[in-house]
Amino acid sequence: MPPTIVLLLLSFSLIATSKPTTFRQHLSTDTDTTTTTNTIPPTTYFEVTKPIQLPNTKPCSTLVLHHNFAYTYGSPPVSAQYTPPSNCPSNNPAKIVLEWSATCKGRQFDRIFGVWLGGVELLRSCTAEPRATGIEWTVKKDITRYYPLLIANQTLSVYLGNIVDATYTGVYHVNISIHFYPAENKKITKMPLHSEQLNNQWADLIIPISRNLPLNDGLWFEIQNSTDFKLKQFRIPQNAYRAVLEVYVSFHENDEFWPTNVPNEYVLDNNLTGYPGNGPFREVVVSLDGGVVGAVWPFTVVYTGGVNPLLWRPISGIGSFDLPTYDIEITPFLGTVLDGKSHDFGFSVTNALNVWYIDANLHVWLDEKSDKTNGKLLTQNISPLHVSLVSNYTGLNGTFVTKVTRSIKSTGWVQASHGKIVTESTQEFNYSNIMVMAENGDSQIVNQMIEFNDSVYAKKPASVLSKESLKLFSFYIYSDTEDKGNGSYAEVANITLGFNEKKVVNLGSKSSSSVLQNLQNGQGSMLVKGNLVVSGLGSTQQMYNYGDDEFCYFRDVSSWNYTIIYDKEGHTCSKSKNSRFVIGKPLPLTARDRHAI
Repeated sequence: MPPTIVLLLLSFSLIATSKPTTFRQHLSTDTDTTTTTNTIPPTTYFEVTKPIQLPNTKPCSTLVLHHNFAYTYGSPPVSAQYTPPSNCPSNNPAKIVLEWSATCKGRQFDRIFGVWLGGVELLRSCTAEPRATGIEWTVKKDITRYYPLLIANQTLSVYLGNIVDATYTGVYHVNISIHFYPAENKKITKMPLHSEQLNNQWADLIIPISRNLPLNDGLWFEIQNSTDFKLKQFRIPQNAYRAVLEVYVSFHENDEFWPTNVPNEYVLDNNLTGYPGNGPFREVVVSLDGGVVGAVWPFTVVYTGGVNPLLWRPISGIGSFDLPTYDIEITPFLGTVLDGKSHDFGFSVTNALNVWYIDANLHVWLDEKSDKTNGKLLTQNISPLHVSLVSNYTGLNGTFVTKVTRSIKSTGWVQASHGKIVTESTQEFNYSNIMVMAENGDSQIVNQMIEFNDSVYAKKPASVLSKESLKLFSFYIYSDTEDKGNGSYAEVANITLGFNEKKVVNLGSKSSSSVLQNLQNGQGSMLVKGNLVVSGLGSTQQMYNYGDDEFCYFRDVSSWNYTIIYDKEGHTCSKSKNSRFVIGKPLPLTARDRHAI
């Protein structure tokens, strides 16, 4: 086996709770040669996203946690007692924002971390990799939907498993604050049934579907392989009329770059012991009392040490500072869990390799005028996974085309004081992955597209609600490595990430819609020795466009080796004309790509 085959397209990051294997290279950088660091200001890293729309009011804020994360690997999560701020002028804020701010100096790998309040996860994120002159970054997340948790005393838990030694010296200095923004005019009142989807209103109760403390790790469940199945018991109030499961997902170690994992037949035929197999397709399956209720086909988040660490300085990868969550409508199944007894949510990952971190939050709406609702699951149609794999390879060169489709449709009713509510939930998935291995395994091209569409239709006597989310996730990468001898190698890599979503909500005569187009391209080269990037270049370009009925935002930004070379933003809605991304079509291959094929 060529010595570089095991390095191809692997993540060069050490996630905090990972257990290094023989074929994963985890890299930090050793490219900072500046000796005088005290006079140079820290570099500000950031993820491109739209600003949170805030009312023109002064927030009441509370510092929830200040902590220095040094050697915290394998230790219990850091805890703090959370008390709602007492100086708020209103008990019904218009917006609530979680703010994570951190600094670090020295050398360090990237680390996955989570923030939980009362066992409910509020944020899943990745740290930035520091430099000798220091870095800083801030993550702001709208957490208004967690309002029921935030008005009561809770325990805040943060797990960031960091390792500090003679080589890796970076300590993460962290502040976590929560800001409550009062409404500009009269106080907010609860809207009629289901119209919260138009007004960002919150549920009445949030039940954590996560592991219980005490732990020496995060509160997430660890999925080790394709047969692993994790369960969590819960009990729901008997006057619930709606429920939504919000799922947190991240992937690490052998599956950190699952779209690049080759089919098992390729591994076996070429005797690639330890090379990540199981093919490139992954599906997170969510079950209730053993029956499937929904699935997640996740966006491929690239962490801040992934592919080439120099790509993500200072522009971080899409979703790396605030990993996306995925909502699954549970309302059609409420009739099966309104008996006052304990029930089980389960999680598994199709084709998984070690390791996936998954947990969830169950958002529940309660009928204030009733002590007991009842319901029934009417129909459920779950299509099996339709998988097509076409391969053509000789030795370490070849082409693999993987296509998968699936649909899940469930209908049920709930009888509440508002009347009989019939809810239909539909998920539709399409997956395509084209993979090319060339140059005796030293070169790899992956072009992957995921269509992930879900819709909810709810009907009651006085109104009808429909909402639809159409998501398209793109992932493209070209990587070429060359063995330089003496334990070193050179790599060139180009990567494209795309996160696109259209949302449409209708409630009677009212409607709301939004469109997000987010495209990121990176190009980089590096020389690696041991597990350090000793020299290299990285450049990144990103085009972000968002628009809804009342708000528009765009940003066009480019960086080159820690420096922003172009940055334009504004609030004018426009469609990008320069994007390689076309909905429903894969990215075109470059001339070099075609030559490799």
